[in-house]
Amino acid sequence: MPRMLDLRRRNALWERLRALSPGTAAFEDTLHDLSVLTGWHRARVLAALGLAESEVPTTLALPTRQS
Repeated sequence: MPRMLDLRRRNALWERLRALSPGTAAFEDTLHDLSVLTGWHRARVLAALGLAESEVPTTLALPTRQS
């Protein structure tokens, strides 16, 4: 994927993640997509949002789909 598209996709994923409620399926799917795109692990993405893993409900801790 060209670099500009990567940046646009990354920014769109961050925007979507900030708008979603932590612990929802949509949040987990978006977090997973962003993690794959950036190479960051889950805890690092959550920390960038100002969240700790202990603050995010664990009932949906794994992504609901495979990439």
